[in-house]
Amino acid sequence: MPRPIDALYLAAAIAGSPIWLPRMIRTGKIRTDWRARFGHGETLPDSGRPRVLLHAVSVGEVNATDLLVDALTEHAPPIDPVVATTTDTGFARATSLFEGRCAVVRYPFDGSAAIRRLLDRIRPDAIGLVELEVWPNLLAEARRRSIPVAVVNGRLSARSHRRYGRIRPVARRLFDGLALAAVQDETYAGRFRSMGLGNDRVRVTGSMKWDTARITDDVEHAAELGKAMGIDPTKPLVVAGSTAPEEHRMLHEAVPPGVQLLCAPRKPEWFDEAARELGGCVRRSRGERGDGEERFLLDTIGELRAAYGLADLVVVGRSFVDLGGSDMIEPIALGKPVIVGPDLANFEAIATDLLAVDALVQCDRGGLEAAIRSLLGDPDRVEGMVARGRSHIRERQGATLAHAEMLADLAGRRSGT
Repeated sequence: MPRPIDALYLAAAIAGSPIWLPRMIRTGKIRTDWRARFGHGETLPDSGRPRVLLHAVSVGEVNATDLLVDALTEHAPPIDPVVATTTDTGFARATSLFEGRCAVVRYPFDGSAAIRRLLDRIRPDAIGLVELEVWPNLLAEARRRSIPVAVVNGRLSARSHRRYGRIRPVARRLFDGLALAAVQDETYAGRFRSMGLGNDRVRVTGSMKWDTARITDDVEHAAELGKAMGIDPTKPLVVAGSTAPEEHRMLHEAVPPGVQLLCAPRKPEWFDEAARELGGCVRRSRGERGDGEERFLLDTIGELRAAYGLADLVVVGRSFVDLGGSDMIEPIALGKPVIVGPDLANFEAIATDLLAVDALVQCDRGGLEAAIRSLLGDPDRVEGMVARGRSHIRERQGATLAHAEMLADLAGRRSGT
């Protein structure tokens, strides 16, 4: 029988349809895999090993599970990982990243029937929710089947914590469905405890994002990307990664003449608007090649790392608007000086650590141009920032193995191995 939460979901979907339906049509998301969205799909064969379902919502969470998949596969005894992701960009990234390594499935809507179909197809012995994503029907159905659910790489931002606090009795019941929460730092641990999880169910393990950072000066395909887009290697290049609307015009105005700017918007539906804001930019998706132009748009998926490899300076997107910021670890690991904006809620603990060792520059919109000019003109400062950042990354690595051990233990206990 459908659960009461299904009725709430349906009512919310109907009430919000004048907003979400036109938006899906406009952005092309209406052409998504609707069967999978309702839990339908191929039933995975029995591997003979304990199976862990990793729920990674979008690209960032998918990237964070990269080494976790290997750690589970190489565990003794080996664990069979399956990655489930929600967004179209996340699914495309997971399919590419994990080809030949593990199964990838679409995570469905949190309707009770869809969740039952998903779990019937996957038959996991444990579930890992990457960062958070606690869904009522998933937790209820997992409990009914005695499947332990754990948060891995857990974080609970101040904003989300306040929201859960407004519905604390409901939130406490929801969080009570978690067997364990492995979180990034003590601040997050305190927030999870305030949701009713006892000390025995909260562990501080650090962030897996430190582990996925590959410290290197040589980035595969970077030179090819630069040549294909006509980026001038004799001029400075600012790469703005995972940008959001409202940031493109800001960047266009802040990057001084004689300095090239390449923007890589976070979502495909933001590409066209970014192109308009950047005025006459060279677009990667069209195979265009610049000839003296200073504005470039990386409107493709999966090439941001190569773009970072070309950069003289990186600006982290979604940090100058109210969207919580994006990953700043990767460009630091690649030896680039990094500027971030005021909003770093998605990377609160990581950003605090990096700012404390002077491995980042933080500014607001008004200070962006001065920050860019300052770093481009001070190679000694840049060298120090990069060295401190890379050293800090090395010191923080190790969370992935801790998460793999925790999930393997939960899966093994349920499967009897």
